[in-house]
Amino acid sequence: MTNHFSQQLIAWYLDHKRDLPWRKTKNPYPIWLSEIILQQTRISQGLPYFVRFTEVFPTVRHLADASEQQVLKLWQGLGYYSRARNLHHTAKVVANELNGKFPETFVELKKLKGIGDYTAAAIASICFDEKVAVIDGNVFRLLSRYFGLKTPINTTLGKNEFSKLANELIMQTHFPADFNQGMMEFGSLQCKPQQPDCNNCFFQSNCIAFQTGNVDKLPVKLKMKVTRKRYFNYLVILSKDRQKVCLEKRSDKDIWKHLYQFPLIETIDKPATLAQINSHELFENQNISIRLVNDEPWQHQLTHQKLHLNFWLVQTDLAAENQIIISDIHNYPVPVPIEKFINTFEF
Repeated sequence: MTNHFSQQLIAWYLDHKRDLPWRKTKNPYPIWLSEIILQQTRISQGLPYFVRFTEVFPTVRHLADASEQQVLKLWQGLGYYSRARNLHHTAKVVANELNGKFPETFVELKKLKGIGDYTAAAIASICFDEKVAVIDGNVFRLLSRYFGLKTPINTTLGKNEFSKLANELIMQTHFPADFNQGMMEFGSLQCKPQQPDCNNCFFQSNCIAFQTGNVDKLPVKLKMKVTRKRYFNYLVILSKDRQKVCLEKRSDKDIWKHLYQFPLIETIDKPATLAQINSHELFENQNISIRLVNDEPWQHQLTHQKLHLNFWLVQTDLAAENQIIISDIHNYPVPVPIEKFINTFEF
């Protein structure tokens, strides 16, 4: 039954695969680039970024020679910015230490920063025909439904069980690249999280979840921790002539590492009041004018955090630190909500 599964899956993939630029090559550079961009990202969102990156950085050497600010700016809007920093770091290693050549095995690929099991398996199988299975949400969903597996996928036991099964399946085929891409494509297009197209699925007669009426119950996933709420109060500090604004670089220890932002006051439990902003040590002994720009806090959802953001316009007679010319602000990589503010606020 398992061998039949692999054969049917590959046949379906060859007939239904989407026309995507990284599927037209076995060159590890664009395939690695696509895999990093598509982590936690839909193809429709990631595709324009892939095109821009390959246009600006056509080779791993071009990417290695870029500045971190260039890379972060091009990445702006995709989120999970550690991916961009790891991408840049690995490009330097490949270009400068490995003579521009990516490792050819799963084990060696995993030694590169930002390349975990999934990405290493994808590159090793697609570029070098190594029989090692990719494991992601699409694979968990397809295998759990087809084989009726109820072990929670976000547990060590579940991950080991699904990995063992997927690797047994890929060993039965001569086409590991098509098998892995078929698993991902089928889970994305056919065996979807919501409203899977079971009535037109060729796996229907052998799919345990379909036969037992459990499609909507699989895969099983344990509930995780509660989302954390945070309150960000951004200070848009303008110079007296309104030609400059303060912009500072975020630290290494929190979200949006190394991106730029307006000076930030984070408060506990609720947004800051005008009195709190006015009395802050930043403005001690200064003649300032302050007003709240947005009537209601903006909300920005991250994986495990929900941000509530207020923007305070501050005008001062004194020169502030970290000032930049406002016309240059679009040259700096910033988080999505800061970019939204910059694009809507009339400085």
